[in-house]
Amino acid sequence: MNRSLTPRSARWAAAGAVVLVGTLTLAGCGRTDGGDSAGPEAGEAIDDSPASGTVDIWAMGNEGEVLGELAAQFEEENPDVTINVTAVPWESAHDRIATAIAGGETPDISMLGTTWVGEFAATGAFEPTPEGLVDESSFFEGSWETAVVDDVAYGVPWYVDTRVLYYRTDLAEAAGVEPPETWEEYTEFTKALQGAGAEWGVSLPPGGFDSWQYVTPLAWQQGGEILNEDGTEFTFDTPEWEEAFSFYTSFFEQGIAEPRRLEGGEIEAAFINGEVGAFYSGPFHVSLLLEQGGEEFADKFGVAMVPGADSRTSFTGGGNLAVFEDTENRDASWKFVRWLSQPETQIEWYDISTDLPSVQAAWDDATFADDPYLSVFGEQLQDSKAPPAIATWAQVSAVIDQELEKATRGDTTAAEAIATIQEQASSIGTGQ
Repeated sequence: MNRSLTPRSARWAAAGAVVLVGTLTLAGCGRTDGGDSAGPEAGEAIDDSPASGTVDIWAMGNEGEVLGELAAQFEEENPDVTINVTAVPWESAHDRIATAIAGGETPDISMLGTTWVGEFAATGAFEPTPEGLVDESSFFEGSWETAVVDDVAYGVPWYVDTRVLYYRTDLAEAAGVEPPETWEEYTEFTKALQGAGAEWGVSLPPGGFDSWQYVTPLAWQQGGEILNEDGTEFTFDTPEWEEAFSFYTSFFEQGIAEPRRLEGGEIEAAFINGEVGAFYSGPFHVSLLLEQGGEEFADKFGVAMVPGADSRTSFTGGGNLAVFEDTENRDASWKFVRWLSQPETQIEWYDISTDLPSVQAAWDDATFADDPYLSVFGEQLQDSKAPPAIATWAQVSAVIDQELEKATRGDTTAAEAIATIQEQASSIGTGQ
């Protein structure tokens, strides 16, 4: 975990955490014959009676600090239940969960970074989502897929994040350009922002930690994938992936992108003072920019869907909720998860936490539909993806980070980088 990240931006880091615990034994789980999560391996259904007993839940970062306020409402509706919330720092969360699984000392429920699901589900620690608990079609497709391993759902998406393009509207207006929709327009747009006064047209991570989250959507936008259809082999050695690397590195080769990685705190300052004309980020940056830039800065920036190739696909992250097999209060645990997945609860949760709803119906509320920033995130979530939920993704993504850094420095070509990624990913395997 990168400790320099702000609490909000730490969500992205959590989605790609590379901490590994060697004591875990990864065993295959789930069925492989296709179908939906309500099939034979879905958990036993939960009834509608009030919840009772005690439920222990671990939640990370800001969510752990404020969940108690929302849990109190569930306790009011279910007077015989007690929800105990333990706040866990993001930087220690992965190891803590892994240690708890290995030692058989898990809570009832845990929040998870979205790309942790495959790794931990492979241990057999999670219970499949009960049949009929939620309607999977009510969630954003890319978000729901983060909870599915081998066609079996383990828990549900709790909140979602996605990336959009932040840009200086005043510089764009001065340059006479509109937010880009295509790759070609994106290159010209960022050059135009430089012409209007920005030193760097866009800020992109030049490889390194979690940079895979920025380059992978470029492959997805062309129809590229990480795994083949049956999920048994990696598919990095394709024209789509090579083109993604070539296009990404072109911004560094042409002097459009800042060659130095800007961390939390730096990017806001550089964007506000006009040094950087555009960058990609999640919804938390809206409030940060308004707070740090002041009221007058609200008219100087906007957000737009990511520019694309055949599609405008972006990366989706967020947090999921999973119930452990060893829970001593299965019934109340799943009832709490179900309650947290209701649209009205998710709207209330946004007011408390500013976490974006994972359930699409919640976005019909004026809080999101009428907001000029949040409405763009809602639109982007309709075309957002996450990597496959495999046990080895942290290791594989670290290879992408490493090779992208070499490519942006000019130490390797896009073709060479992709060949190395394919070779190393195949050696690592999927963990199946």
